[in-house]
Amino acid sequence: MSDTEFETEFETDDHRRLREQVREFALGEVAPRIAHMQAHPADVDTHLGALIAQNGWIGATIPTRYGGMGAGHLAKTLIIEELSRVSGAAGMIAQASQLGVAKILHFGSPEQQQTWLPLIAAGECLPTIAVTEPESGGHVLGMRATARRDGHDWVLNGRKVYIGNSHIGHLHGVVTRTDDTTPDPRRDDASALSAFLVEADRPGVHLEPHQPATGVHGFSFGDLVLREVRVPAANMIGRPGDGLAVAYSSSILYGRPNLTAVALGLHQAITELTLRFAQTRRRYGAPLADLPTIQHKIGQLHHRLMTARHLAYQAVHRLDHLHHHPLQDGRPRPCDDELINAKYWGVQAVQDAARTAMSIHGAAGLRTHYPLERLVRDTWHLDAPAGTSDIQLHRLAQTALGGTGHPAWSQRLAHLITPPAPEPEPEPEPERAA
Repeated sequence: MSDTEFETEFETDDHRRLREQVREFALGEVAPRIAHMQAHPADVDTHLGALIAQNGWIGATIPTRYGGMGAGHLAKTLIIEELSRVSGAAGMIAQASQLGVAKILHFGSPEQQQTWLPLIAAGECLPTIAVTEPESGGHVLGMRATARRDGHDWVLNGRKVYIGNSHIGHLHGVVTRTDDTTPDPRRDDASALSAFLVEADRPGVHLEPHQPATGVHGFSFGDLVLREVRVPAANMIGRPGDGLAVAYSSSILYGRPNLTAVALGLHQAITELTLRFAQTRRRYGAPLADLPTIQHKIGQLHHRLMTARHLAYQAVHRLDHLHHHPLQDGRPRPCDDELINAKYWGVQAVQDAARTAMSIHGAAGLRTHYPLERLVRDTWHLDAPAGTSDIQLHRLAQTALGGTGHPAWSQRLAHLITPPAPEPEPEPEPERAA
């Protein structure tokens, strides 16, 4: 364990063993692939996702009855964090497919769960979620993709963008309009949207060529075009009108903590790299770290990392133990705000850390053969997914002002996230005297 790592009260021995297992995999299997991914930014690493999935890690939150780990959201966070610590692209691959699990766990029918969850847990299926569109962006109600009923089928048309694992995913969760109204920003009609499972090899499903990005080379987040794609009615996720719920619950309960975990892994890597640089680079016969100005910056790095880790772990620990905390009006207390806050702080903190690290390294941090340049570029991919920082602040403001305007998804879906706490055993009755 490095000097910048610390154990929290949220981790168990099982968590620590899992962390070591993922770390060993990341150093042995992921690290050797980084040079190729950086040298070929226009390529998608089509094998890395399979390697990660074969360990069963995409099934971290899938119940054991479906072959999953049943390990919960903190375990999922540790997996993504350790992969991201070595490669932001590897962390993004893992988090995108784990995000794709959410819709099936939360809203899937028993048949859908029995069909797909064992395949995902076994590493044979990488799911995605396809919500964002070119014109509406994060405003889900403004989407224009449609699904019309035709006998026993639905026929889908439209375009989705920025789909994580777009080019290696096997099963897309697509949200579309299932009414004939035109999107109107003045209207909040959630019943207009529904969600569907769409296999990647269905006729009419077309992937646009992969576009290289600033960072996370090897990871794909591309565009999906649907042209008269016919799916059976049984492929609808949940009921008609559940599309907004599928999208929002997946984003808050999986998307935000997943991106928080990627940020945490990158933050750890940036901090460790910068500490080594400051301790080994010498100026006028003494380590750079002896300078008070450098020590101040290192203190900032460590402070942000400590805070980010505590917020991230606390939020997902709450998510894993909703029934184990005092109830609110007879229901589990929600932790949506904690998940939102952790994503906001984690992304801001890692981007601040990237700037601080660059200021300590100076020109040395700009060389493409040096890992810092890659890590800094990767941090800029974390703000937009699962809602920009402005969106996170907007949601927090709604709570502060007395009403969220949205369901508390952690509370509403608590029965699917964590089992109820065991009932306390009754006190034995005192023996009566003879």
